[in-house]
Amino acid sequence: MSNMISREQYDRAARLLNTEWQQHVFNGRAVPNWLASGNRFWYRRDVRLGSKKGTEYILVDPETNTSKPAFDHERLASSLSQELDRTLDRHHLKLERLELPESCHLIRFDMDGERWECDLSSYRSTRLPARPRPEPYELPSPDGQWGAYAEKHNLFVRHLESGEVRQLTFGGEPYYDYAGSVEAMNLNLRPEGKSFPAALWSPDSTKLMTMRLDQRSLRELHLLQHVPPATSGDLRPVRHAIRYACPGDPHVPLADIVICDIERQDSITVEAPRMILGSDTPFSPMAPQAGWSKDSKQICYLSMARDYRSAKLIAADAETGSARIAVEEQSDTFLFIDLYHFGNLDLYLRPDPNFRLLHDDTALWLSERDGYAHLYLFDSRSGQIIRQMTSGQWNVRRLAAVDERQQWVYFTASGREPGRDPYYQHLYRIRLDGTGLTLLTPEDADHKIAFAPDLSCFTDTYSRVDLPPVSVLRHNDGSLVRELERADIELLLEQGYQLPERFTVKAADGVTDLYGILVPPASCEPGRKYPLIDYFYGGPQLLNTPKSFLWESAIDFSGGAQSFAQLGFATIVMDGTGTPYRSKAFHDASDGRLEHAAGLADHAAAIPQLAEQFPFIDPKRVGIWGVSGGGYGAARAILAYPDVYSVAVSGAGNHNQRAYITAWGDRFQGLADKEHPDRYARQDNAQLAANLKGKLLLAHGDMDDNVHMAHTMQLVDALIRANKDFDLLIMPNVGHSIQMNRYFIRRKWDYFVKHLLGAEPPAQYEIAPKAQHLPAEAALSIPD
Repeated sequence: MSNMISREQYDRAARLLNTEWQQHVFNGRAVPNWLASGNRFWYRRDVRLGSKKGTEYILVDPETNTSKPAFDHERLASSLSQELDRTLDRHHLKLERLELPESCHLIRFDMDGERWECDLSSYRSTRLPARPRPEPYELPSPDGQWGAYAEKHNLFVRHLESGEVRQLTFGGEPYYDYAGSVEAMNLNLRPEGKSFPAALWSPDSTKLMTMRLDQRSLRELHLLQHVPPATSGDLRPVRHAIRYACPGDPHVPLADIVICDIERQDSITVEAPRMILGSDTPFSPMAPQAGWSKDSKQICYLSMARDYRSAKLIAADAETGSARIAVEEQSDTFLFIDLYHFGNLDLYLRPDPNFRLLHDDTALWLSERDGYAHLYLFDSRSGQIIRQMTSGQWNVRRLAAVDERQQWVYFTASGREPGRDPYYQHLYRIRLDGTGLTLLTPEDADHKIAFAPDLSCFTDTYSRVDLPPVSVLRHNDGSLVRELERADIELLLEQGYQLPERFTVKAADGVTDLYGILVPPASCEPGRKYPLIDYFYGGPQLLNTPKSFLWESAIDFSGGAQSFAQLGFATIVMDGTGTPYRSKAFHDASDGRLEHAAGLADHAAAIPQLAEQFPFIDPKRVGIWGVSGGGYGAARAILAYPDVYSVAVSGAGNHNQRAYITAWGDRFQGLADKEHPDRYARQDNAQLAANLKGKLLLAHGDMDDNVHMAHTMQLVDALIRANKDFDLLIMPNVGHSIQMNRYFIRRKWDYFVKHLLGAEPPAQYEIAPKAQHLPAEAALSIPD
């Protein structure tokens, strides 16, 4: 090796891991906690205390346009210190479930597991009886009185105050259970064997919508736990069997929708054909496919065909279970209705479905039938279109709110404002009669929105990767009430954070504009050339490129670019053709072509263009890495474009879609049938094994129950048969989130440092455990 990378450089890289660097941003978002009445809210403000963070609790009143501390932090800390006989700091009061009654004369809150009340006239603090709260894996009712949970294959509710338990379903059995989940998306066999129930409360807290899931006929898939728990006292591997449907299998998960009544302690089955469940439940917080009417009298849910070329919105009476088809959709290519939220992930907001039943028996519906995603108003009784609400060469992204009294529909959309990144989301509103379309958030940035319960106002945090977040409060007509916070990134920059640079390149067709970001190497020296890493995701269902300053999605897709910058690499993240939110035709580049890997040819075509835009890039030293769909794409890249990519790290790759879940292959590649015998053969990475010329590291966890390890082992077999040299890392007891494992991260760094940078990494460097933090939301299901 010509040079060495220092341990200090690895230390800096570790401090800028995706799980670490966001803590150095102060006031990246003002997250509103709306009070019980009106439109007042409080939020936590970050206070900078040297290099540490403190917290203030700020109360905002939109009616009076005031923002002030919710209480005297010094006096409250002093009061609590006296009661607890220990000193509390005013900037480190960890208050939860904070309540501020209308009078503001007192506050109630939880702290350290106890409930407190403080009289703000005297600042006397008093312990209150413990406030009942749901147990882990209980789904709380909207009124806060009940917790729903699944046990012994049935659905139960528990009254949080009295502890009374009511069983709502009966007769559940293994693989034919109530409120269960598709085993193919267990995500490492569900921690402790538990998960939240697959259910959705009615707005009035009297009913639950759930399902009875039938996986009895599904074939088994086996995982071999090579390193059993030490407590087992046995060194023999443990075999785990899960029900797992692949393309071409005769049986897939099926479900009946069930409505449970809390008072009657019984349930009814909706009178509709069974729905196919590909990968997740209709009640997923990441991709919701079911909802209630505001009056709790009707439910609606999405039912897709196995080939995802047709969809139905089923509406049903919550008392009788009688059902009807409210909307029906057909397409010659895959439909994306059920996954449309995946590019809108937000840790602070549970999205509603992109359809809505209204009180007058009409239904709002999102459709790409004219080539772009737009809102339509349907007669839910006849199934006929009343009107197309929005139109144009742009896309509605999220149905944010509907004000039926004032007849306004609020939604986010992208691509409408000329001269801007076509992925930036702005908030708009339009009347239900299709008039009055208005832009409400004008700034040239990506906007994160949270509405007040009465829809009178909303908070808006806008940012770009090169623009720190600004949080503002607006009236529902878009007019500014006040600025709330501007993010402070001074400490972040002191850590060596490199502001990403936005770029535009042409796709492989030489015509289509593509958008991405580049993170330059730290201490970039004039005239010097640096190797380039392409952080890749090969799935057609997600955006890969960050658009906001803080990529607040549950799964972080910024590729560790900031860490690589400290090690001497430039990193790009971009979205090619075959990905969502540009147009239906743009997305359809992936239809029947998963070997297209979400625009892999576009990435290869972008490299020389980027070398012209950024002269410090060395186009002869290009690496690529990714996990899951990105693991497929990284391996595909070095095999299909061996003269472009010389080093690849492929983690948990689904290298042959015929062995992956039906929701993936059936939707994007098409049904595996006798009429199309080559449909799946052409996407199999093993078919290209003989092309390997560069350095390839394959990594997989042996307990990955989403993309099982056989994917990697079958590619390994093909590489051996082709007599190719490669590297393999098998990680015992690691599931699908391998990219968050600090040992894998270090080995990935080492691999690129050795083989792309041509340097020697520090020996056996260990990333501190604190750098391995996975948000709880990341354990929710995303098909990869």
